[in-house]
Amino acid sequence: MKKRLFAILSSFLLILMSFPMTSFANGWDDPTHPGWGDGEKVKHGWIVNKINHMTLEEKIGQLFVIHMYGKTPTDPNYEDTNLRMNRGAKNFKKAIEKYHIGGVIYFNWTGNIGTPIDKTQVNALSNGLQDIALDQRMPIPLFVSTDQEGGIVQRITSPGTVFPGNMALGATRSTEYAAQSAAIMGEELSSLGINMNFAPVADVNVNPENPVIGVRSFSEDPDLVSDLTVAQVQAYEDQSVIPTAKHFPGHGDTNVDSHYGLPIISHDLETLHNVDLKPFQAAIDNGIDAIMTAHIVVPALDDSGLPATLSKPILQGLLREEMGFEGLIVTDSLGMSGANVVEPDRVAVEAFKAGNDILLNPPNVEVAYNSVLEAVQGGEISEDRVNQSVYRILKAKMEKGLFGDTYTDPSEIENIGTEENFAKATEIANKSITLVKNENNLLPLDDAGSLFITGPSAGDPDYLSDLLREKGYDSSDYATNTSPSTNQIAEATSRAADADKIIVTTYTANTNNAQQRLVESLMETGKPVIVTAVRNPYDIMAFPEVDGYLATYGNRDVSIEALARVLSGEVNPEGKLPVTIPELYEFGDYLSY
Repeated sequence: MKKRLFAILSSFLLILMSFPMTSFANGWDDPTHPGWGDGEKVKHGWIVNKINHMTLEEKIGQLFVIHMYGKTPTDPNYEDTNLRMNRGAKNFKKAIEKYHIGGVIYFNWTGNIGTPIDKTQVNALSNGLQDIALDQRMPIPLFVSTDQEGGIVQRITSPGTVFPGNMALGATRSTEYAAQSAAIMGEELSSLGINMNFAPVADVNVNPENPVIGVRSFSEDPDLVSDLTVAQVQAYEDQSVIPTAKHFPGHGDTNVDSHYGLPIISHDLETLHNVDLKPFQAAIDNGIDAIMTAHIVVPALDDSGLPATLSKPILQGLLREEMGFEGLIVTDSLGMSGANVVEPDRVAVEAFKAGNDILLNPPNVEVAYNSVLEAVQGGEISEDRVNQSVYRILKAKMEKGLFGDTYTDPSEIENIGTEENFAKATEIANKSITLVKNENNLLPLDDAGSLFITGPSAGDPDYLSDLLREKGYDSSDYATNTSPSTNQIAEATSRAADADKIIVTTYTANTNNAQQRLVESLMETGKPVIVTAVRNPYDIMAFPEVDGYLATYGNRDVSIEALARVLSGEVNPEGKLPVTIPELYEFGDYLSY
C-alpha cells in the first residue's frame, strides 16, 4: 500500500513542484532550454526540486553503487562478513540508512544470487531493498544492478536462460540474435527486480593475448561490434533495463587484466577513433543510458599516466564534449588494481573529479563515502558538481519509471527460463559453432570408432563425452587441471593409445604452455587429433598441425551441447570467425560439411 501511495504522490508532485531554487551548471536551471517541451520542463523542475530538498549526505550517497553480502536485506548470516569486508554496515538495510546509497550490485559470491538461482529469493531481495529505500527521509528508488553479459560472465544462470556469449553472437553475424538474447536477458533481469545491467561489452578485441576481454567482445571488427552493441542497447531499453556499454575508451588491445594490473593501450588517435571508440559512439548516437569506464592508460588521450577512470581529459574532454555523451558515466569496480594508483582514500574522490557520476563497488564503503563527503565539505569539490551527477542519476531513475513503481510482482519470475527462451539460446549456440579446420573430412564423426576426450576441466571434456555417448559413440574421457601437470599429460597420452580419434577441449591454450604440451603429446601418438577451443578461438596458433579445429567461444552447457551436435553431424556448422587468427585464418573464415 505504501509503495502505491508513493507512486501516486510522485506523479502528483511532477505537476505541482516548482522550478529550481538554486543554480545548476550547463543550463539545467533554464526552463526555456531549447527543445524542451512542457513535459521535459516539468520533469526538470521535479528533479531539481528534489535535489534542493536533499542533504549533502543524501546527495553523496546517490553517487555510490555498492555490494553487500546476504540473501535478504537483513540477513543475519552475513553480518560479520559485511563488517569484516569493509561494507560499512552489517547488512543492506543498515547501509541504505547510513549512506543513503544510490544502488546495489548483485554477485554470486556475495550470496545475493545463488548458483542455481532461487528466483523467489532474488525477487524478494530486490523488492525488500526498494521498500527500505522508499522508507527513508528522502525516498529515492535504488539502481539494482549486476553483470549479465551472457557467456562466461553471467550472474543469472540455471534455471534462467544461459546464452553462449558475445563472441558467439559475433560468429553468427546476426543483429537479430543479439537483440533477441538481450531482450530475454533483460526480461529475466527485470523479473528479478534488477533494473540496471553492466552490459553490453563494446570492446573491440584485437589482441589474441587479451586475458580479460576475449570472448566477452563481439569481434575484432569495429563495425560488427557497433551493430551488435546497438542492437543489445535497444533491446535492454525495451525491457526497461538500463544498459551500460563498457569499457570506455576500449579494453580490446591489452595483455594485462585490469583486475590485477594497469594496462596501457598504445593506439594512436586515428586507430582509437576508427576502432576502439567506434562502438561507443554508435551507442551514444542511439541513446545509451550509461557508459562504464576502463582502468586503462591511453597515452594518446592523456599522457598523465592515469587510467581512464581517473582521467578528466578522457571523460570530460573526449566522452562528454567531443563525443556528446549526456548520460551516466559509471566507474568500473573501484576495488580493481587498475584503479588503485592513488592512495585508497583518494580513489573515489579522483574518480568523481575526473567526471564519473556513479562510483561503483568501492573496496571500503565508509572510507570512500567519507572521503567524497569531506572533499565537498572542504571545498575541493563543489556542491554544484555533485548536483550535476545527482541530477543525471535521478533523471535516469525517473525515465526508467522507478519513481512510479519500484515493485516487481513475484509472479513475473515465471518469465525466467521458459522453454521458448531455452530454444532461442540453443538456436544461437548451434549457429555460432565455427569449423576452422577439417583435414581428411574427419568431421562429422561418422564411423568414428572409439573416441578419447581430454582437456582441462574448464573445457568440460567429461560433459562432451557424456553427450556423445548419449548419441551412440564409444567415448571415454579424462579431465586435467587448467595447466595440466606432467603426470596428467602422461596419463592422458597413455589413455589415448587405445582410441581411434582424440578430441581435446582447450581453454585459452594459446597462452597456456602446459595445455600446449598436452596437445603436442597427444599428436605424437599418431592418432587424429581434433581440438575444440571452448573459450578464446586463438588456440590453434600454438598447434596449427592438428587435424581438426572448432571454436565454441564459451564453455557454458549450451555451447558444449551445440558442439556435440556439430561433431556428430546433427548440426551443420555455420559460424564464421569473428576475429583473425594471426598468420593462419582470416576474419570470416569458416567450413561446413
